[in-house]
Amino acid sequence: MNHKILIVDDDKELLNMLRSYFEIKGYTIDTAMDGIEAVERSAKKPDLILLDINMPHMDGIEVCRRIRDEVSCPIVFLTAKVEEEDKINGLLSGGDDYILKPFSLKELEARITAHLKREERRRNSAEYKLRDGLLIDYSARRVQVGEAVIELTKTEYELVEFLSAYPGQVFDKERIYERICGYDGEGDSRVVTELVRRIRRKFAEYTNTEFIETVWGMGYRWKK
Repeated sequence: MNHKILIVDDDKELLNMLRSYFEIKGYTIDTAMDGIEAVERSAKKPDLILLDINMPHMDGIEVCRRIRDEVSCPIVFLTAKVEEEDKINGLLSGGDDYILKPFSLKELEARITAHLKREERRRNSAEYKLRDGLLIDYSARRVQVGEAVIELTKTEYELVEFLSAYPGQVFDKERIYERICGYDGEGDSRVVTELVRRIRRKFAEYTNTEFIETVWGMGYRWKK
C-alpha cells in the first residue's frame, strides 16, 4: 500500500530532505510550512502526519486540536525540545508520539512504520464489545450508549480500547501510557490520570455505570 504522509514544518531545508527521503522509500508526500496550511492539507486524509510544534501563525498543538475530530490517522510531533507540560498538552490534544530534533531518519522511519502497521491491524479488526448498554466497535473505533455516540479524542479512545480488551486486569499508569502513546511512559502518569477523568466525565453523560475502576496504589482496570 502506498501510504500518504503529510509533513508540516517551517524549516524548508528539513521539509525537502524528509520529502526526498520518504519518496524514495515509496511514500506519497504532501507538505505544509505553517499551521494554517497544515489544517487545509489535512483535509486530504493522509495516513500519517508529521507535525512540527513551533510554527508561525498556528503551533502544532493547536493544529492537532483543530483537526483531530476530522482526522483519525496517527500524528507524530517533531520538536527541538519537549517539556513535560508540552508533552501532556500534545497528547491530550490528540497526538500519538514525539520525536526530538535532531533525529535519526532510520528511527523516524521505524516509528512511522510501527504506527502505520498498528492502524492497519485496527482497520482489519471487526470485533465488538457490548456491556450494560455500552458498545465498543473496535473496527469503526466508535464507543456508544444506545444510539448515542460518545465523542472521544483519539487518545481517549485508545485508552478505552486497551483497557476494555483486558477486563479485570490491572495496569499501572506508566504501562497504559507506554501502550497508548508508543514510547517510554516514565514520569507521564499525569496524562493517564487526566485522560481517565475526561473519559469518565463523558461516559457519565450517558450512563451511570462506571467502567474504568481505580485500583489505589496500582493503576486502573476495566471492570468485568
